[in-house]
Amino acid sequence: MEQPDPLVIAGKSFESRLLVGTGKYQDFAQTRQAIDASGAEIVTVAIRRTNIGQHAGQESLLDHIGPDKFTLLPNTAGCYSAEEAVRTLRLARELLDDHRLVKLEVLGDPQTLFPNMPETLVAAKTLVAEGFEVMVYCTDDPIQCRMLEDIGCVAVMPLASLIGSGMGILNPWNLKLIIDQAKVPVLVDAGVGTASDAAIAMELGCDGVLMNTAIASAQKPVLMAQAMRKAVQAGRQAYLAGRMPRKTYEASPSSPTEGMVGSSSLNQKPSSP
Repeated sequence: MEQPDPLVIAGKSFESRLLVGTGKYQDFAQTRQAIDASGAEIVTVAIRRTNIGQHAGQESLLDHIGPDKFTLLPNTAGCYSAEEAVRTLRLARELLDDHRLVKLEVLGDPQTLFPNMPETLVAAKTLVAEGFEVMVYCTDDPIQCRMLEDIGCVAVMPLASLIGSGMGILNPWNLKLIIDQAKVPVLVDAGVGTASDAAIAMELGCDGVLMNTAIASAQKPVLMAQAMRKAVQAGRQAYLAGRMPRKTYEASPSSPTEGMVGSSSLNQKPSSP
């Protein structure tokens, strides 16, 4: 029987290790269909771009994806300073009845959407001091990830490649260094393009994967959501199973060779007296 293998973030357990965003879909209905297909339990919401009640009279995402079924993860997408990010998450806390689990991202520029790490560190310190449970988008720098963990962030989320690029994991070595040292969950955030990227992240030992564009911008988003669900599960199982050692110069047959007709043990010439 398969043993439970929950993802634990800030003391809360989740069965799914796939986290998904809510942007770039045709409409809220398609958003819900894709999220259901993904099996995700944690759903990110860009507070500055998505209505969850701050715009009265407009359709709200909460009408389709409610906190009764999903754990909402307000994020600071579109923020370029610590001050902006902190203010945005304070608003989210008010709108969501003192909700504390959040995703922090402070961007460096609008072209690459690369993290501004000095501002990210400042914002993280403020938010943790105010009682927020901070999951943080960051560079794949092991030292900066350790600093964020020391501040008190509940998860670090290094990028695999640029947001929305679909380039996959460009630096698996840095990612492995982060995984090996971290005492909090490590989730790949940004850059996943297809199911194999998600599987590789999980095989490396990541605790989870967060994605949006890879699903929402697929030709068939709901079908891609299903693929990502299976890829994350398969990658996690492969990691737990432990892959065979790599043998660069030595082939090893998968079936036993002892006793085979024509094998050296049967055709060995008798030694001379």
